[in-house]
Amino acid sequence: MTSQPTHPAHRLLSRAHSPTTAQTLFTDRVKNKPLILRPPPPPSTNRHRRRLERLRKKEYFLRKQKPRPLSAKEKRISGVHDLNKEKGEFKWEVYLGLNRLWRGYVREVLGLDGTAGGTNNIKVVSAQHHGALLASLDYHGAEIEVVRCACVGRVGTKGIVVRDTKFTFVVVTRADEVRTIPKRDATFRFEVPVPEGEEEGTSPEKETRPPQQPLVFELHGNQFEMRAADRANKKFKWKSMEYL
Repeated sequence: MTSQPTHPAHRLLSRAHSPTTAQTLFTDRVKNKPLILRPPPPPSTNRHRRRLERLRKKEYFLRKQKPRPLSAKEKRISGVHDLNKEKGEFKWEVYLGLNRLWRGYVREVLGLDGTAGGTNNIKVVSAQHHGALLASLDYHGAEIEVVRCACVGRVGTKGIVVRDTKFTFVVVTRADEVRTIPKRDATFRFEVPVPEGEEEGTSPEKETRPPQQPLVFELHGNQFEMRAADRANKKFKWKSMEYL
């Protein structure tokens, strides 16, 4: 009588357990365990699954990417910077509030509103100490006037800056017109109203004192040929003005 060959799993179990325990484990875990067989998917299903996987990876990749900024040509075509005349975006009164905010912003930068020195007394504003601050200002909302220019027809143009680009100032004039003024070979002037000092009580000397004159500054367009965002982080350097 020949002995039947023993299953490899039964031999391995016999090494670690007693014969009774090994037989029980082999019967429950190996011999009587159901084996579920699933037929392979057809080739068309595999292709569809691989396509869905590629689309899922592509969607994840695009979702993690930052949106590409618009080019100058796309901005001109879409008209994102154009002012709509039908909506009243040419009117001077629309930008008066922006100009008031800008004047408060300049006074705060120069320390004329009491934030820097802790007092409302007017201090001396000089080019040596405040030139770097004026050079890094954002001029959106400033009321500027062209006082000197290579093109004589632009001299006297005055308006509120609604767009400060790298090479131009776009302003809205009191006549509700939009003018684009190149910075090259042009000098611009703007004023900063000085706030009145707050003093307790009244005196004849205070009543007869003339009002404070606004501070007048001039910008040389050749020195400001950069965007406002780049100008804010740029270190100020003194440059020669041979073109004057």
